[in-house]
Amino acid sequence: MDPQQIKRILEAALLASSHPLTIPQLSALFDEFEMPSHDDLARALDELRQDCDGRGIELVEVASGFRYQVRHDVHAFVSRLWAERPSRYSRALLETLSLIAYRQPITRGEIEQIRGVAVSTHIIRTLEEREWIRVVGHRDLPGKPALLGTTRQFLDYFALKSLDELPPLSEIRDLEELDPQLELDPSEPIPAGIAADDIAEGEEPGDDSVDAPAAAETADADEVPAPQHDPETQA
Repeated sequence: MDPQQIKRILEAALLASSHPLTIPQLSALFDEFEMPSHDDLARALDELRQDCDGRGIELVEVASGFRYQVRHDVHAFVSRLWAERPSRYSRALLETLSLIAYRQPITRGEIEQIRGVAVSTHIIRTLEEREWIRVVGHRDLPGKPALLGTTRQFLDYFALKSLDELPPLSEIRDLEELDPQLELDPSEPIPAGIAADDIAEGEEPGDDSVDAPAAAETADADEVPAPQHDPETQA
């Protein structure tokens, strides 16, 4: 098949899909007589990536495959397409998520020991509902406390292929630097299909929370100092 036709098919499929696509999934678009080789697909994807140079979108590979997404330097402008302001993640949620990402597997008690306050059940539930964290095992201690770890969806949302791409802690000056890229979703009736629920506007002065999708709104007002006991024994 003509290389340019392969590029056109891959580009259309990636823009039409609501989720990242892997090489095998892209290969399945072709019948057995016209199926391009793995090298041909890789070459086409690389050319599509280069075609995005200087544009407002980019082709990236994340944990679940390849996808088009809005470039970080223009997402603040694109977010104005939606009149309703997104909800915001609390700093407590971001701190909890960061600890799970960098220290996994980790128990809730260990998180509380590091932060010095009790972790709200609402925060854990929100992260689980977003499918950003999951129970990956249990610590062999009394009460068998659950070990928490991040998921593939977490990597996809923050445009990462693996945990190795997380920035070193020494380079993170503030949690707001973890603002995600915006992925494309053709279900939205706007050019290029930018997902409305993934858009986050800039932080307002004096506000220590971060814009986020409405489904993940959290509050840390109910946080209290962590119990003064060995967190390893918590259930």
